[in-house]
Amino acid sequence: PAFEPHPIQGWTPDFIPNVLQEAIDQRYYDEVVPIPGPEGIKWAKALAQQEGIFTGISGGATFAVARQIADKAPAGSVILCMLPDTGERYMSTPLFDGIDAEMDAEETALSRSTPSCQFEG
Repeated sequence: PAFEPHPIQGWTPDFIPNVLQEAIDQRYYDEVVPIPGPEGIKWAKALAQQEGIFTGISGGATFAVARQIADKAPAGSVILCMLPDTGERYMSTPLFDGIDAEMDAEETALSRSTPSCQFEG
């Protein structure tokens, strides 16, 4: 391919979904902000660990852009970013590098403390 590989599944320079093409044609956006794959991974992990939001790498990248926009926005601005994907589809990707497949003792204890969420095998 004539492009650099990256960790965001489904994104290639030659693939533009119809909904995106319509937005481009109608100029429904103010700017395009590229985010490197490792930054998308960093923010996807942070969202999961700090906020309990389990999103994919593209969701992490989307959130990274929202943070950049928020940093420049006037006080009181409302910023919306949508994270329509879940992270469970990416368990075999770099998003989960370094994360054990099995729960450790702390995670098992947490699971047992929540009666509606028992993960015993």
